[in-house]
Amino acid sequence: MIRLEELRKRFRTNAGEKIVAGGINAVFPTGVSVGLLGRNGTGKSTLLRIIAGTSRPDSGKVWSDGTISWPVGFAGSFHHDLTGAQNTRFIARIYGTDSDSLVSFVEDFAQLGAHFHMPVRSYSSGMKSRLAFGASMGIRFDTYLVDEVTSVGDAAFRKISGQIFKDRMQDSGAIVVSHSMSQIRELCQAGVVLEGGQLRYFEDVEEAISHHNANMG
Repeated sequence: MIRLEELRKRFRTNAGEKIVAGGINAVFPTGVSVGLLGRNGTGKSTLLRIIAGTSRPDSGKVWSDGTISWPVGFAGSFHHDLTGAQNTRFIARIYGTDSDSLVSFVEDFAQLGAHFHMPVRSYSSGMKSRLAFGASMGIRFDTYLVDEVTSVGDAAFRKISGQIFKDRMQDSGAIVVSHSMSQIRELCQAGVVLEGGQLRYFEDVEEAISHHNANMG
């Protein structure tokens, strides 16, 4: 379970103040895949980073009784002078998993070829996302945070990505951000809608999608 308690986060922009979280209280149940919906610019990716612990809220806290992945597909924490393999070994040490097993899994899954043993600074953004997705899927988490990652790569890779994600969901939960409602329907049972710094939770993903579509209209 993940619980958000009086979570607040805001930014100052050229267009004025942007509120991502205006005192959010919400619970994400254990073992449920939840679609995080909201119009562009509402702060869905920022909220994922706060839940992951890679970004700090202004106030409030995130509490969990299980392990949480970093946002799947987010490659911002990779060391650009290290190779993909070296970054993978570093991640394995941080999360206390077997480094040889994780390297083998990521090398096979990410399909980077010789680039896996080249510095990450030589990677395209898609290659970085595939490396990050492989590294996160290679580690067992109680909750996976997913931000548009299964849109990376060609049709064959997207199919593999979707399948391994479904396999992980047999034993884990997730918070999924996607602009594709068909993907949300495929991957999620429930949904939350972020609007005006507040979250509204729906146990039925179809109700969440309907509420989101009404906001968009």
